[in-house]
Amino acid sequence: MPAPGGPRMNIAFDRPVLLVALVLALLPWWRLPLRVGEHAWLEMWPPDGLSTGIDIGLRIAASLAIAALIAGLARPYIGAQTVEKIARGAHVVLTLDRSLSMDQTFAGRNPQGGEESKSETARRLLTEFIGERDHDLFGVVSFSTRPMAVVPLSDDRRAAQAAVAAAATRGLAFTNVAAGLFMSLSYFKDTRASASRAIVLISDGAAEIDFRSAEHLRARFAEYDVSLYWIFLRTAGSPGIFDAPDEPRNDNAKAMPERYLHRFFQSLSTPYKAYEAENPAALAEAISDIGRLERRPLVYEQRLPRRDLSGWVYAFAAVMLVLGVASKAAERELVV
Repeated sequence: MPAPGGPRMNIAFDRPVLLVALVLALLPWWRLPLRVGEHAWLEMWPPDGLSTGIDIGLRIAASLAIAALIAGLARPYIGAQTVEKIARGAHVVLTLDRSLSMDQTFAGRNPQGGEESKSETARRLLTEFIGERDHDLFGVVSFSTRPMAVVPLSDDRRAAQAAVAAAATRGLAFTNVAAGLFMSLSYFKDTRASASRAIVLISDGAAEIDFRSAEHLRARFAEYDVSLYWIFLRTAGSPGIFDAPDEPRNDNAKAMPERYLHRFFQSLSTPYKAYEAENPAALAEAISDIGRLERRPLVYEQRLPRRDLSGWVYAFAAVMLVLGVASKAAERELVV
């Protein structure tokens, strides 16, 4: 989409002192290097508008050639600049669970043969997701017992993909969701509020969040205006986040932490959507749905590098010089 304001042509020179020599561009108006014919009486020649026009044109071409050569020696360039553009996308922080259970398959066992673990499936699909999002900024946080800020929010897709790949390494035992979310929210502290913000939490479990952490998370989500997506990688036979317990006594955060984490997310004053993925296909569909939802207008800055203009200036000078050489080659002596 077009930018709100296009780039400005801030032309500068590496050696501006040479521009003093531009006065030499006036030399063709003093005389041209063409053969001069002597005639006894100029009134014998009738007025010739074409010849006058050619003479003026050759002088202009010669002046432009000299000026272009001097400008080229002064090494003109357009300086580096930052341009604001509008696209569709978001600032997305991928928050990846690195607990030990992520090393298992969706069937709840260690991978065998050509099977993928949940972390490997997530890595493969998220790598594709990052590659398809041309204008998003991505950050990556991984967590287990403690959170780790792997990659800050940036448009460096290779770094984000490498961070996702690194998160597929062997994990630890504990799932500290609150700590992972706190670190993910900190990524938005210094970002522009005009951008769509989202945290994508990918986890196959949860842990009980204490009251103080819950209230701090509630305040942070409200302050930063961040959408939250939770993709719960459900292991076969384990309780789901939407399931109610069979026994009332099991309806508590200790017995069903995933269910109560989901209910806590629902209570936040922020857009929230949960997905329950029981296989790689369901995980792929969840990631695709998030991609469709997070395509709101996004203002971003593009850095334009310095552009050297010397080649263009020398090319223009060459064209003007060719005109002068051609006029000299076409010169003929008139015998009267």
